[in-house]
Amino acid sequence: MATDLWMPAPICLIENSKGQLTVKQEATEILATVTQPVVVVAIVGLYRTGKSYLMNKLAGQKSGFSLGSTVQSHTKGIWMWCVPHPKKPNHTLVLLDTEGLGDVEKGDNKNDGWIFALAVLLSSTFVYNSMGIINQQAMDQLHYVTELTKRVRAQPSPSTAEVEDSTNFINFFPDFVWTVRDFTLELKINEQPITSDEYLEKALKLKEGTSDEVHTFNLPRQCIHQFFPKKKCFIFEPPTHGKKLAQLEKLHDNELEANFVEQTESFCSYIFQHSKVKMVQGGITVNGPRLQNLVLTYVEAITRGDMPCMENAVLALAQIENSAAIQRALTHYEEVMRQRVQFPTETLQELLDIHASCEREATEVFIEDSFKDVDQKFQKALVIQLEAKRDAFCNQNLNESAQRCRALLQDIFRPLEEGVKQGFFSKPGGYGLFLQKKQELIEKYNQHPRKGIQAEATLQEYLRSKEDVAKTIEQTDQALTAKEKEIVAEQEKAQAAEAAAKQLQELQMRNQERQEQKKKSQLGGVKEVPARVEAEVNRWCKHVRKLF
Repeated sequence: MATDLWMPAPICLIENSKGQLTVKQEATEILATVTQPVVVVAIVGLYRTGKSYLMNKLAGQKSGFSLGSTVQSHTKGIWMWCVPHPKKPNHTLVLLDTEGLGDVEKGDNKNDGWIFALAVLLSSTFVYNSMGIINQQAMDQLHYVTELTKRVRAQPSPSTAEVEDSTNFINFFPDFVWTVRDFTLELKINEQPITSDEYLEKALKLKEGTSDEVHTFNLPRQCIHQFFPKKKCFIFEPPTHGKKLAQLEKLHDNELEANFVEQTESFCSYIFQHSKVKMVQGGITVNGPRLQNLVLTYVEAITRGDMPCMENAVLALAQIENSAAIQRALTHYEEVMRQRVQFPTETLQELLDIHASCEREATEVFIEDSFKDVDQKFQKALVIQLEAKRDAFCNQNLNESAQRCRALLQDIFRPLEEGVKQGFFSKPGGYGLFLQKKQELIEKYNQHPRKGIQAEATLQEYLRSKEDVAKTIEQTDQALTAKEKEIVAEQEKAQAAEAAAKQLQELQMRNQERQEQKKKSQLGGVKEVPARVEAEVNRWCKHVRKLF
């Protein structure tokens, strides 16, 4: 039972109104919070037989379940009270008090049989409460037990007419306790004292014979023997007399008959010590949520007009429980994956190794919470969903790697892109310089850690996106280099012409000097300038004219 859950009083679990059984949401919400194993004790009997008093005593309270003090039945449907188990730590005692059977005011008693059947189906200890003695009248009033096979199935059957073996029921039915109230006889046979259990066995003894009368006598007894192998009986003397009976819940123990108080304590002690935890097929322990689902499944079947099937109820419970177990396993897988994976991983294998570890843990979570997983149907479904989760993590890993690499490339290559914008490479030889700088940045990118498995693909994607820029730089470099070579050639030609002109000028100056010297020589009787000098001057003049 949840530590913060405390039920100060019982509430209605299954309402019986206008011939319709309805599960109350408030009660099922409480059951959903009871995570501990439950011991379920249900009490059934004719109205005004004091059932509620015993249930209040089991709850450790003087009041709670309505006792009533008239011939009117107070409890309608099935009421529930969840309390901490007084003798079993970490267990919850669930008490189910049913409306009195055979209430004359109801008019329509068609649901009495279903109330009886639900009490049997939901409990681990079934208490039948009667008044007076166990005689044929008491047995006739217990005719509901003879109708169980008409109202309940242990297993799905291909034929509705098929009669099920009682052994199918024994595996599911609760222990049986008969409480006999206001017993005034002495427990003796042939003047020898007997126990209350021996008294019950004598009352359940079968008659020999095949007549209809014998069959009618034996039928309820046979059903009790077949359906409830473990039986117990408690005898209660009248608690008090007269008008005090109407104030029973207000009386203290010292105001009640001592034997009644002792017998009540003995009954409570037995229930606390010997009532088992509620189990379903396969030895599965029932807790609050499982009991909640059993209630919903059985009442839904009755509402549809079907016979509640115990095995089907367990299968429905398995469907709910195993589906929830799958979700818990998937949640665990996602949580531990997100804790352990550092996106992006350097390799795919690194991610797959983490996945394998988390998958094992998730499978263990499922196996711990699941039950009756026929042919591992739900575990196989879990594997498929885990594979889908793995693929989603792989895609996330790819995306994380690509995003990180794109951001890294933008950061590393930003100076190169700025240089392109500023025309740094728009010069002769700029393309070679561009390639050199790009290679340096690629090496810097490759040395950066934790890029993930998309490192190379993202780099190539980036380089492809810049191919047009590189091509433009290359073409500009080629154009500028050709122009530069043309300019150099022109410059070289100009320099050669300038040198030739200078030489011609020098020759002319020398020729002039010689002419002047010749004149002087003519005046002074000097020999004429040799003819070869004039020939050299004429050759240089032609050369210079050719250059220009």
